[in-house]
Amino acid sequence: MEIAGSLRDALIEFVYDETLLLDEKRFEEWYELFTEDGTYWMPLALNQSDGLNQASLMYEDRLLLKLRIDRLKQPRVFSQQPESRCLHVLHRPALYAVENGIYRMRTPMIYTETQGDEQQIFAATVFHDLIVFDDVLKIKVKRVNLLNCDAALPAIQLFI
Repeated sequence: MEIAGSLRDALIEFVYDETLLLDEKRFEEWYELFTEDGTYWMPLALNQSDGLNQASLMYEDRLLLKLRIDRLKQPRVFSQQPESRCLHVLHRPALYAVENGIYRMRTPMIYTETQGDEQQIFAATVFHDLIVFDDVLKIKVKRVNLLNCDAALPAIQLFI
């Protein structure tokens, strides 16, 4: 697939920058990366094709993302005592398709979330559907395919 080097580099940097916002808990800035109809999706099955009409681990539109972010900001939220922290370790993001102005990125990663003495580690492949809106890259869909999505999972407090 032919695509200009500077655009490919911008797409790759976007994915790295998006994850940095999460690691630094800059959730409001992260939220602004989504389109108005953007979704954050974590399927319940590896080959799940639909998040809206099938059960998912998470399927959140901007309203639900905003509610989660607002909850995380509250100082008395019981689930955040002590506060959770996270770290994303990414393989190099790759552009794997361009369809109708949507740039599809694929990024294998390891995600670690800690809270007090507990640490959880997840392997995942993250897919970003990105569009250019008003000369700015935006997330249309962020799909997080956990390697063990069909296992009994602990609560994930933050965002992979």
